[in-house]
Amino acid sequence: MTDPAEEILDVVDENDEVIGQAPRGEVYARGLIHRCAFVLVRDAEDRIFVHRRTPTKLLFPSLYDMFVGGVLGAGESYDAAALREAEEELGVSGLPRPEPLFRFLHDSGGVAGKWWSAVYEVRCELPVNPQATEVAWHAFLPEEEVAARLATWEWVPDGLAAYQRMSALRAGRSAGEPGGTGGERAGG
Repeated sequence: MTDPAEEILDVVDENDEVIGQAPRGEVYARGLIHRCAFVLVRDAEDRIFVHRRTPTKLLFPSLYDMFVGGVLGAGESYDAAALREAEEELGVSGLPRPEPLFRFLHDSGGVAGKWWSAVYEVRCELPVNPQATEVAWHAFLPEEEVAARLATWEWVPDGLAAYQRMSALRAGRSAGEPGGTGGERAGG
């Protein structure tokens, strides 16, 4: 397996238009805007796949996440990355195509720049065998339990932001209301 820091990514601007390419390590170090796909995975009982990242991850090691996903490789579409990342991290094949929900520009507050985040949802009724290099612990949790743990577990900031935006959209709040979802665009 190649070094993740050497993976070539598309560098994009504030409008999500490609303006160049660079290795992931350089993108993070220089705080360049890039692209990510997040997939909320539900099982047949509507529980959410939650996991703790491995301590070897380049960003946010050992933190919890309610999304699977990751950065898009150079030239990769959001849709292709969402399916690839979900299948890789869950250790499955034949997953249905994830449904695009929205996009937003996440600012990491100086950790690794900004990234356009395309948020998806998919139902996985297959037995999962999560990728050991990505997932240290996992479980399918009822949404009420995920909500209860938001204040007690340390979550990846971008996943938490995506979850809060998704929850606000489902609650019917618009971008201008408290807890709203300013900055999103249609997914896909």
